[in-house]
Amino acid sequence: MTEITYEDFEKVDIRVGKIVRVEDFPKARKPAYKLWIDFGDLGIKKSSAQITKIYQKEDLIDKFVLSVTNFPPRQVADFISEVLVLGVVIENGEVVLIQPDRNVPLGQKIS
Repeated sequence: MTEITYEDFEKVDIRVGKIVRVEDFPKARKPAYKLWIDFGDLGIKKSSAQITKIYQKEDLIDKFVLSVTNFPPRQVADFISEVLVLGVVIENGEVVLIQPDRNVPLGQKIS
């Protein structure tokens, strides 16, 4: 694994958001949901997330997540994904979302 400096880490803007809307994403190559995530002062950002193996749409509403917010937007089929939701890939390719363990202000930067 390549070592990075603290200055490298500071370039990654990881923020807390809350999922406010979820839709199926049938046009994605791999099973995914379209997510709309509220980041407080940063506004609502969209993300395509391959989290369909563990999570049902209705269980994701109001869930807090951590996301990288300073990647350039990426086109996924007919959808623009603006942030990368962070998760841990476990067996069978399932993704478990990374979350704060209590409610924190939306848009709060991780440091």
